[in-house]
Amino acid sequence: MVVLHYTAMKSASAALATLCNPANEVSAHYLIAEDGEVLSLVPEAMRAWHAGAGRWGTETDVNSRSIGIEIANDGYSPFAAAQMNALEEVLDGIRARWAIRPERVIGHSDMAPGRKIDPGGRFDWRRLAMTGLSVWPAAAGQGDPSEFAVHARTFGYTATDDPDLLLSVFRLRFRPWATGPVDAVDAGIAAHLAQLYPVDVNAAWA
Repeated sequence: MVVLHYTAMKSASAALATLCNPANEVSAHYLIAEDGEVLSLVPEAMRAWHAGAGRWGTETDVNSRSIGIEIANDGYSPFAAAQMNALEEVLDGIRARWAIRPERVIGHSDMAPGRKIDPGGRFDWRRLAMTGLSVWPAAAGQGDPSEFAVHARTFGYTATDDPDLLLSVFRLRFRPWATGPVDAVDAGIAAHLAQLYPVDVNAAWA
């Protein structure tokens, strides 16, 4: 699994100082600077302390089963083209080395709803999906709102039982502009994702 983050700091250099300070007890495998420079901080085969408490599918120890990528961003600004280009190259390499399926490239908010919101509503998930590096529900239709939670959890959102929080974190990734109660569009997206990408408990990096 790969978990994507934003640094929520003023610069990549500030984030680097934080990530390299043992007293902070936080680390990541990669840091991508504003200009696209990629800094390798922890070997991929080693555990990095980037995810914290949370869950995705059946996996409760995400730190031990994932590669963490920090992207220098304040949490409000668009992600630079150079950063997205670099991220695509890094993900290409990671997926080739570890056979990680695109649906297992997730955001920090996906596995830690209510605690984390990165990489946030400005992150371009659709771009990654267009190159096979993540997933996007391009073919989703209308669905039954009463089945939304079941399908969202089948896809992997198992870190919360709060229906409002579940909807919020799901929309943060797939419909950040949407408001109001769960609707047929949310339900259709969730059903589409659950059908194509159900959690595989036997996957090596599930």
